[in-house]
Amino acid sequence: MKEDRNMERREKQYEERDSKREIIRIEKLKRYFKVGDETVKALRGVSFTIFEGEFVTIMGTSGSGKSTLLNTLGCLDTPTSGEYYLDGIPVSGMNKNERARIRNRKIGFIFQNYNLLPKTTALENVELPLLYNSAVSARERTERAKRCLMDVGLGSRLYHKSNQMSGGQQQRVAIARALVNNPVIILADEATGNLDTRTSFSILTLFQRLHREGKTIIFVTHNPELSRFSSRNITLRDGHIVSDEYNNDIQSAEEVLRSLPEETE
Repeated sequence: MKEDRNMERREKQYEERDSKREIIRIEKLKRYFKVGDETVKALRGVSFTIFEGEFVTIMGTSGSGKSTLLNTLGCLDTPTSGEYYLDGIPVSGMNKNERARIRNRKIGFIFQNYNLLPKTTALENVELPLLYNSAVSARERTERAKRCLMDVGLGSRLYHKSNQMSGGQQQRVAIARALVNNPVIILADEATGNLDTRTSFSILTLFQRLHREGKTIIFVTHNPELSRFSSRNITLRDGHIVSDEYNNDIQSAEEVLRSLPEETE
């Protein structure tokens, strides 16, 4: 009976996936680097497709190729060969300026170290991606930034600077900044790596909420435990995909958060 239910869930996932548009398609992607006389083969013909609304973890140890893949997905690097389509647009043949434009409009970045401007307020940090979009007025820019900060629970911290906020609050500012341009994909690089356990699960709870709201999320991590909380898990080793599996039993980060002991002085 349990196997039948799992099969039904998998079939439903495939049906839902196939009814949604492709957000990312990677075809036979290779990335080689020359280090002295040696050629480092960071990616060796990687292929996969990510559909709208998926929450995907990309995992692997140091040297597996996940950092190179992250840079490619984020339009920060170009492959040696193969094709990369982002929201149906081929990226591989773009020049630097074209990649910068699509990066700003299509991708919301969240980094391990937050990458906030230290002497500016939460509101100003979140407004930053919109400064490069001439179609957005100053008034709309501020309204959208405020709305995103409220969405991540920071409506009372709009004018706080980075040094006035905890690590968890700074990461929420970074998430709001990633959302403000309404990107087609959120790309998170070790987004809970610098946080304590309670704060990590608070941030994971927020990611799961965004996933339920239909956001497409790629979460790059070396921590295999995080795979329990996403809908799909891709594992890299030595530049190859060694597994690509759907999660039929997604755990609730909110339930784990509630079970953790309260912090004490």
